[in-house]
Amino acid sequence: MRILIAPDSFKGTYTAAEVADAIAAGAVSAGHETIRMPVADGGEGTLDVLTVPLGLEHIEVDAVNPWRAPCRGFFGLSPDGTAIVELATVSGITTAHNGVRDAATADTYGTGMIMAAAAKRGARQIVVAAGGSATTDGGLGALAAIEDAGGLCSASVVVLTDVTTRYTDAARVFGPQKGADPATVELLTTRLHEAAASLPCDPRDVDGTGAAGGFSGGMWARFDAELRPGADYVLDVAGFDDALATADLVVVGEGRLDGQSRAGKIISAILARSGSVPVVAVVGSVGDDLGDYRSRFADVVVASDADAMRDAGAALTLPTPNSRASRASDA
Repeated sequence: MRILIAPDSFKGTYTAAEVADAIAAGAVSAGHETIRMPVADGGEGTLDVLTVPLGLEHIEVDAVNPWRAPCRGFFGLSPDGTAIVELATVSGITTAHNGVRDAATADTYGTGMIMAAAAKRGARQIVVAAGGSATTDGGLGALAAIEDAGGLCSASVVVLTDVTTRYTDAARVFGPQKGADPATVELLTTRLHEAAASLPCDPRDVDGTGAAGGFSGGMWARFDAELRPGADYVLDVAGFDDALATADLVVVGEGRLDGQSRAGKIISAILARSGSVPVVAVVGSVGDDLGDYRSRFADVVVASDADAMRDAGAALTLPTPNSRASRASDA
């Protein structure tokens, strides 16, 4: 059996590559042929999973964190001039910081510094994976950093996102998870309206412009950035469809499979592309709100460590026709 193994990271514990390697080791031990394809949805881990497909050189540069404390950032640059920037590396909610993590003052200046550095290194297209931000600045910090550095040298901009939230809804939807209390959400929302009115184009009525606290909207308004679903971008670059054409079974994975997994995440994108090829999910845990989404999978296996992942790989089998018919009727 030929198995396409395409997991996301188990955030905070295993990278997508580590998960793919563990599952593949078990599958190979059982005599199966494997295709390892670590994936991401346009947030954390996107730079890592695109490094091999795009032939990226990793370049380290000076930057600042969301509260303007100096830090080191990096981006990947391909031979054809595509730069991959992961916003969460310097503007992320988990970015290291010794001071107060204030949701009202966090900004994207550091990400703008990295984008400008990529342009100066010859990038013709700058792709920003926008997931996991600590910020709700409407992208104004990044725009200021880019202006301070002299611009993007005509490089085009693509922003990868997995949300459809609009610009001035960003604080309400995402602010609380970044530490914003109700009063701060109101303050940030007011700022986003003011920012929208100050930009060259008004992003308020455009889907997806609220990603990363409005960063995507700022890029759209100033640089006519293309807003693309991160999961589909990664799958296209990785060559998922070509690999799927030769696969008998697909294995997906993430740290937690729950109701949110169906909303623009990498697993939902893979299910949409897999057609009649059965899909098995190997995950760290399963949420109580999974509901009928479970019926989309040939099997769901909980494997929270590397040994369990290898065991899951070794136990992979094709579902029987009867079990497929049962799942189809359940759906």
